[in-house]
Amino acid sequence: MTGTDLHTLTGAYAVGALTRSEAEEFRRHMGRCEACAREVRELRETAARLALAVAEVPPAGLRHQVMSAVGGTRQLPPEVNVTPLRSARRLRWRRRLPYAAAAACLAVAGVAGGVAVDAQNQADSQHRQAVRAEQQATELSALTAAPDATFHTGALKGGGTATVVSSRALDRAAVLFHGLPALPRSQVYELWYSHHGTMVPAGLVAQGRSAGATVLTGSQAAADGVGITAEPHGGSTSPTSPPLALLPV
Repeated sequence: MTGTDLHTLTGAYAVGALTRSEAEEFRRHMGRCEACAREVRELRETAARLALAVAEVPPAGLRHQVMSAVGGTRQLPPEVNVTPLRSARRLRWRRRLPYAAAAACLAVAGVAGGVAVDAQNQADSQHRQAVRAEQQATELSALTAAPDATFHTGALKGGGTATVVSSRALDRAAVLFHGLPALPRSQVYELWYSHHGTMVPAGLVAQGRSAGATVLTGSQAAADGVGITAEPHGGSTSPTSPPLALLPV
C-alpha cells in the first residue's frame, strides 16, 4: 500500500473497518504521520458524538436478527500476501474465474461460457460496490471533520432517527440514520434537498438498511433543509407523500 493510499484510510481506521494487516500497517504509518494521527483522534471524537446523538435502547429482537443475518453475509477471503487491497481483489477474481469455468465445463460443457460471464458480471458489480463504499466513507470522513460541520438530529414519523451533517465550505451534506422501519420491497427511502419548500432529489437509502449513512448527491449551497420520504422503488422526481422528517442544514 502506498503512502497516498494510507492517508485515505483515516476514516476506515477510526471506525475499525480495516483488516488486521491493514490496521497494523496504518498504525505504523500513523506513528510517522502526525496529520493522520490527529485526524483519527478527531474522527473518533466525532463518531462518539454521532453515536450519542442517535443512541437508543436496542430492541429485544436485535440480537436474534443479527445472528440470523450472519449466515447470509459474505465474508472476506483469507489474506495470502500484502498485495494492495484493490489489486488483491482483482487478482483473487482472476484466479477464481478459470477454476469456476473449468468446473462448469466438467458439469455441463454447454453452459460454461454463460457461467464464466455471470461470474465476471458479479465480480464487476462487487468491485463497483466496493469503490462506491470507499468513496462514500472518504467523503463522510472529510465532511464530519470539516471545521464548519453542523449536526442536526430529529425523529422520523413512524420510527427511527436521522442526523444531517453538512458543510458549507465543502458544499456537501450527508444523512446518518438509525432504526429505520423496514419498507415493502416496492418502496425505498429517498433523500431530498429542500429549497424553500421545493424538494430536489438527492439520493436513495440502500434498500433493506435500517442504519448507516448516505452522502447526498448534488450541491447543498442553496438548500435550507434535508427531507426523507418513502417512495416507489427506484425513487421519484418529486415527493409522493409528506416528508417523514425535514431537518435544517
